[in-house]
Amino acid sequence: MTSILKSFIALYTSMLLLAMSLGLLATFLSLRLTIEGFSTQMTGLILTSYFVGSVVGAIYGRRIIRSVGHIRAFAVFAALATAMIMLHGFYISALAWAIFRFFTGIATIGLFMVIESWFNESAEPHTRGRVFSIYMVMCYLGGSIGQQLLNLGEVKDQTLFFVIGFLLVSCIIPIALTHSIHPEIPKVKPVKFKIILQKAPLGILGCFTAGLTNSSFYTMGPVFSHQINLSISQISYFMTISVLGGLLFQWPLGIFSDRFDRSKVIPILGIVFAVVSVLMIGLSQSSFWVFMAATALFAGLMFTIYPAAVARAHDMFEPKDVVNVSSALLLFYGIGAVIGPIVSSSVMEMLDSPYGFYIYFSGVSTAFALISLFLRHKELARVIPVEDQVDFMIMNHTTQMAIQIDPRSEVDQTQPEKKTEDELTT
Repeated sequence: MTSILKSFIALYTSMLLLAMSLGLLATFLSLRLTIEGFSTQMTGLILTSYFVGSVVGAIYGRRIIRSVGHIRAFAVFAALATAMIMLHGFYISALAWAIFRFFTGIATIGLFMVIESWFNESAEPHTRGRVFSIYMVMCYLGGSIGQQLLNLGEVKDQTLFFVIGFLLVSCIIPIALTHSIHPEIPKVKPVKFKIILQKAPLGILGCFTAGLTNSSFYTMGPVFSHQINLSISQISYFMTISVLGGLLFQWPLGIFSDRFDRSKVIPILGIVFAVVSVLMIGLSQSSFWVFMAATALFAGLMFTIYPAAVARAHDMFEPKDVVNVSSALLLFYGIGAVIGPIVSSSVMEMLDSPYGFYIYFSGVSTAFALISLFLRHKELARVIPVEDQVDFMIMNHTTQMAIQIDPRSEVDQTQPEKKTEDELTT
């Protein structure tokens, strides 16, 4: 473990700083829009543009990295993100902030692509699992620390914009000073979505649902907590505990999904999440620390949907197909992430109640549970024994490059090639 940290210390440090900045940014902008008097629905629309930019960046960011190399591309994306953050503080309007968020989304996904492709090409096969695990911990740890940085300044002034800009600029330093030779970015074959839809509809549904819930939580969670009159300090705890809960609960829930039929576990996860979402309406009105304990469970269930869905989709394919399958899953996650804040903010606005936040989650998770029960019967044509299921991995949605670090994407070289090797690619 020590040797891995030494080998990738620059990348891990940059990742930690980047995650800190993004964790602070998401919460801060949601609160700032609310304090500036924007409606709940308008706040959701403005913040959704970030996820639209992320989808665009995932498509075109690869070209920039190939053109100028990893280090210069990282500097370009970090500079673009920093510039957009600074502009937020100078000019406040719905259209301007939507544009700034769009380009921030492009820049952010580009930064992730640089780091993740570097990990992917540099990690040795026998260390990929540990490299991937440390990377995920850095993502969650940075995100949780970033929430606490909300207490460094007033939401109404410009201080936090400077803090975010400082973190973004600082994440360039470790990458720029590294002595490692940056690798070539790998080419990715096109994906045949029809085959993936036919073979792994439950995995696709789960990733789409995760997009709906995760993006809504990060954008509207701070708005909800502000509307129920939590202080800034309490809001930072609310978001921090949510991120940490999302990390910690993935371990026991992951073990559970590995030991039982995952096609049964996923609908159960949806049902439990729906019940907890309804209970959160009452628990959020109880004592603060009871609410925080419940929030940890709520977030743990929510953040487990994505890795469970990815694992289920991987169950249906060979290891050599993992990267292509996961690329499709990320696309459906991205579509859900664009839709989520629009719908959740509209529900809160329509009901004229902050508790529309949890009503939205209960509705989405109920629909997810019911549809997954239906899709489960469609997938039963190919039964996957529990012992043949792929291992559950703690995951956070980022880019296609992270999928290639995932040790489950390694191809077993001892197995003979099958005639259907290229069925997922054109």
